[in-house]
Amino acid sequence: MVTAEIFEELKELQDILVKKYDLEAKKEDAPKQLINQKDLLAKTVKEAKEEQDAYDAIQEKVSKLKVELDEAVKMREEGEKGVANSTTHREYEALEKQITEAKDKEDEVRKELQKQERDLAELDEKLKTSEELIKFQREELENGERSIANEIKSYEDSLKSLKEEEDKITPKLAELDKAIFFKFQRIIQRNTEGIVAVRNGVCEGCHMILPANFANVVREGESINFCPYCSRILYYEEVSEDQAEDYFDMAAAGSLAGLDDDFEDEDEFDEDSEEREDSLYDEDGEMTDSEDEDLSDEENDDDSDEE
Repeated sequence: MVTAEIFEELKELQDILVKKYDLEAKKEDAPKQLINQKDLLAKTVKEAKEEQDAYDAIQEKVSKLKVELDEAVKMREEGEKGVANSTTHREYEALEKQITEAKDKEDEVRKELQKQERDLAELDEKLKTSEELIKFQREELENGERSIANEIKSYEDSLKSLKEEEDKITPKLAELDKAIFFKFQRIIQRNTEGIVAVRNGVCEGCHMILPANFANVVREGESINFCPYCSRILYYEEVSEDQAEDYFDMAAAGSLAGLDDDFEDEDEFDEDSEEREDSLYDEDGEMTDSEDEDLSDEENDDDSDEE
C-alpha cells in the first residue's frame, strides 16, 4: 500500500531534485558567461594581427624606397660632379639630362617615402593601442575565469551536499518501480513539480478536473497514479467544508473528460444526416417521386405567395 510517508518522501526528494537540476544548469551555463569576452578578445587579436601585417608590409616598402632614394641622390651627385669636368657639349648635355632625371626620381621617391612613413607612424600608434587593449581584455578574461571557477566550485560543493541528501532518501523509496522513479525525475526536470495534490477533484499541477472514479482511486492511495493530463504523480489532499466545491457543478462547467461524449453525439448527428441524404435519391441517382412531389408543392406555394 502506498502510505502518506512515501508521498512525504517524494515531496522531500522533489525539493532536492529541483535544487539539484537548477544548480546543474547554472554550472553548465557558467562558462558561457565568458563567451562574449573571449569573442571580443579574439576579434581584437585578429585586428591587431592585420595591423601588424600591414605595418610589416609598409616597413618593407619604406626600406626599398630608401634604397631607391639613395640611388637617385647618388646619380644626381655623380652628374653634378661630371658637369664640372665635362669637356664637350654633348657630354655636358648628357650629364644635365642625368641630373634632371635623377632629381625627378629623387623628388618622386622622397614624396612617396614621406607618405609611407606617415602611414607607418599611424599604424605604429594603432598597434600600441591594440596591444594595451589586448592586455586589458586578457586580464579581464583571466579575472572572469577565476570568478567562474570559484562559482563552479561553489555549485559542485552544493551539488555534493544535495547528493548526500538524495542518497539518504532514495533507499526509503525502494518499493517504487524504477520506471516510475525515472519518470518522476524527468517530470521535475521539465516542470519543477513531479508530485502534486488533488483537491476537490482537480489536479493542482495543471488545474484540470479529473474523472470522479479516478479521483477516488487517488484518494484511496493504494497505488502510484499519474495525472492523465500533465503526467505528475498525484496524492489526495482533504479540504475543509468551506473550501469544498461541488465537483459535479465544476464538471458541468467544462472538463476534458466529457469530450468523448460530445464526439459520439456529433458522429450520431452525421450518420442521421447521411441516411436522410441517401433517402432523397434512388439507385440511379434520380430524386425519388415523394421528394419530387414535395419540391413541386413547395414551388407552388412559393408562386402563390408571390401573387
